[in-house]
Amino acid sequence: MSLGIAKRCIDEMVKYAKEREAFGKKIYKFGQIQKYIAESYAKYHAARAYVYQTAYGMGPEGTGDRKHSDGVKLVATTMAKEVADNAIQVLGGYGYVAEYHVERLWRDSKLLEIGGGTIEAHQKNITMDLMR
Repeated sequence: MSLGIAKRCIDEMVKYAKEREAFGKKIYKFGQIQKYIAESYAKYHAARAYVYQTAYGMGPEGTGDRKHSDGVKLVATTMAKEVADNAIQVLGGYGYVAEYHVERLWRDSKLLEIGGGTIEAHQKNITMDLMR
């Protein structure tokens, strides 16, 4: 779900930045907008790689490792909320309006940090497993 939320936020940022103008030019030409979009893109792909690597290791041939499943939850949910934050920044005031989807995506990403075990619970699990 985190990957889907982040991907949709990136799509929404790109679409809006290509359409919206400020001071006579498209907002994607501004450095801060470029930062939000580029960092979101990179974080999404890094989390995606970790999710897919972990899923592969938990397949029928893999042994699975709780550290990685907890790590994926930490990385992916945090990434989704950060990307949703960035999307709200790119859309400005429209980021808070229900007409645009990013406000709902942000709420959904925040819920993912809580549901399925809190971030703190996964941090504890990883640390305890590493101490064994």
